[in-house]
Amino acid sequence: MNLDTIPQIKNTNSGNFFLLSGPCAIEGEEMAMKIAEKIVTVTDALKIPYVFKGSFKKANRSRIDSFTGIGDEKALKILAKVSKEFGIPTITDIHTNEDATMAAEYVDILQIPAFLVRQTDLVVAAAETGKTVNLKKGQFMSPESMKHAVQKVLDCQNEKVMVTDRGTMFGYQDMIVDFRSIPTMQQYATTVLDVTHSLQQPNQTVGVTGGRPDMIETIAKAGIAVGVDGIFIETHFDPANAKSDGANMLHLDYFEDLMKKLVAIRKTINQF
Repeated sequence: MNLDTIPQIKNTNSGNFFLLSGPCAIEGEEMAMKIAEKIVTVTDALKIPYVFKGSFKKANRSRIDSFTGIGDEKALKILAKVSKEFGIPTITDIHTNEDATMAAEYVDILQIPAFLVRQTDLVVAAAETGKTVNLKKGQFMSPESMKHAVQKVLDCQNEKVMVTDRGTMFGYQDMIVDFRSIPTMQQYATTVLDVTHSLQQPNQTVGVTGGRPDMIETIAKAGIAVGVDGIFIETHFDPANAKSDGANMLHLDYFEDLMKKLVAIRKTINQF
């Protein structure tokens, strides 16, 4: 795994994958610190390079009364505090050009949501901050088409770019993961598998996205087995009461056991 173009992620030379993980959204300082502390304890022990993930706001909501955030600056300051407190990089998603400029002052990696990855102005705005840019593959896009999104970042003289697969639409209310996309996109950039969003069941009639958290371990194991560079997993100590994406998040109680299994698989794969 070559992390030279992702300077925020420390290469431990352990042969491990790296991890992007945290809650879907920043709900408050206490919850963010609690989740980060647990993940840092586990990843340090297992020598997994780690980036804390949390959305400072949620713009892609099904209903107007859905939770969108606690306030942009307040949430971004919490992300900055997590980074300082635990000595780890952070990532958050952005939705507008103005978001790129604002968030770049607080976090290390800017993430372009899957449904916005074809928005050239947004991708360019993120790239021009000089931060690492994580491009999430649109649910409606082929892995091959992601080379054009990557090129937009490179054309801004920013080589710090990675791509993330978060599943492909399968009918109206389900997602599938085509594991052929991982080696395909690795030709263009460091590649991540977003396990939890790949298990979403969107467009539910009640206006709240569903999910299949029971399949998290299966999808994560498969991703590691085919050699993905990084894993993206949203986690929470109380998914049932999380304010966003609770239906497809990993319960924090199961986090350590899953990471041990994934590290064991990667070690086995590295022998061949």
